[in-house]
Amino acid sequence: SDAFFPFPDGLEAAVAAGARACIQPGGSLRDEAVLEAADRLDIAMVFTGVRHFRH
Repeated sequence: SDAFFPFPDGLEAAVAAGARACIQPGGSLRDEAVLEAADRLDIAMVFTGVRHFRH
C-alpha cells in the first residue's frame, strides 16, 4: 500500500501476517503511537515523508 498507518492495528496485522519491516510515508496524527507499536512489536519502520498516492 502507498498509505500511512492511521492507527497501530494495521501494523499489528502486518506483523501477525509475517511482516518484519515497514516503509511508509507517515503523516498520520498518530505517527507517534504507530512508532511506539513498531518498537513494542520489534519491527523496523522507516518514514519516507513522501506520499505518492493522490486523489
